[in-house]
Amino acid sequence: MALRKIVEQGDDCLTKVCRPVTNFNARLHQLLDDMAETLSEAGGAGLAAPQVGVLRRACLVLDEDSEEYLELINPEILSQSGEQMRLEGCLSIPGKWGLVARPEVVRIRAQDRNGEWFEAEGEGLTAQAFCHEIEHLDGHMYTEHIDHFLTEEELQEYLDEEEE
Repeated sequence: MALRKIVEQGDDCLTKVCRPVTNFNARLHQLLDDMAETLSEAGGAGLAAPQVGVLRRACLVLDEDSEEYLELINPEILSQSGEQMRLEGCLSIPGKWGLVARPEVVRIRAQDRNGEWFEAEGEGLTAQAFCHEIEHLDGHMYTEHIDHFLTEEELQEYLDEEEE
């Protein structure tokens, strides 16, 4: 395994639609392992392949319940319900935060590292991460959903309210 460089906003690969994964081989497994190490080191809730410069439909999402990474290959959202307004950031835009409305519950379908299809459902942070990472695979970022980045004061006020 190896740490990969996380590309930042402004890099062209973050605005491109990723190609489907068709080869479930050692190269894919290495990418997923490297992404897991990179995500663990960065302390994020998810990481998409384009964030490490690879234009393939693969991402990792932290499952809030099990605290393990779900590997999602060629993921698609099957259903979503409810709404939550949450603080959101991105490893490709370090130090910036915004408030984003996302579904409260999201059900996805994806393939695992061996090409087997499965379904998963997440709520709260996991649902948010499903949406955020799948958007990356289509060349979109959370900044398209915010009206402004939070100032230091707004961020602190939000965090203080969440603690209460």
